[in-house]
Amino acid sequence: MARVNFIERWTTLTERLAGVGQWLAPLGLRVILAWEFFEAGREKLHGDNWFASIQTEFPFPFNIVPASLSWTMATWSELLLGIALLIGLGTRFAAFGLFVLTVVATAAVHWPDNWMGVSQLLQGYAISDMGRGNYKLPVIFLAMLLPLILLGAGKLSLDALLARALRVGETRPFVDMIGWGIVLVALGLPLAMLLPLPGLALAGLGVALLVLRGIVLR
Repeated sequence: MARVNFIERWTTLTERLAGVGQWLAPLGLRVILAWEFFEAGREKLHGDNWFASIQTEFPFPFNIVPASLSWTMATWSELLLGIALLIGLGTRFAAFGLFVLTVVATAAVHWPDNWMGVSQLLQGYAISDMGRGNYKLPVIFLAMLLPLILLGAGKLSLDALLARALRVGETRPFVDMIGWGIVLVALGLPLAMLLPLPGLALAGLGVALLVLRGIVLR
């Protein structure tokens, strides 16, 4: 009996914490990330364009884009998408845009050169100003952006306000093949800039799920 009461109380507590978490947990991620990206954009806005010196390091197709255009795109993406994260407007789009931007920056600046094997790759998981091979902070940002891409801005956001006003809401199946397919393709393709085989494998799995779901629906 005591065990049942403990389980019931624990379940009630976790449900209450989850309810509060829908308001506060995404907000913390949004505020920290908005600050970091906005500051990076502001520094670029008032700084000199150094992208020309690393133009060849950018992954395709960004290595064929003029450095001046890449600098402008990066600057205003960090500024505008950072603001979007802060107020929670178009949060999934903003977070995904910053996810791609971070992957490109990691490939161009932070990813180690000519690494051989996982053990050598892990040596670059550090925070330093020693140049390439210091990708710890970008990876942390990617991990922080992922919940916002998948779960959205939370209840304390303009997205939630608009959703309530439009009464947007729909029940999804437990195993949503379309949802998984979209996510795997959307995340696999950018990650392929850093890890080609794993990234393309994830994207391929996503395409397979979408195709399979289309066959099932026929």
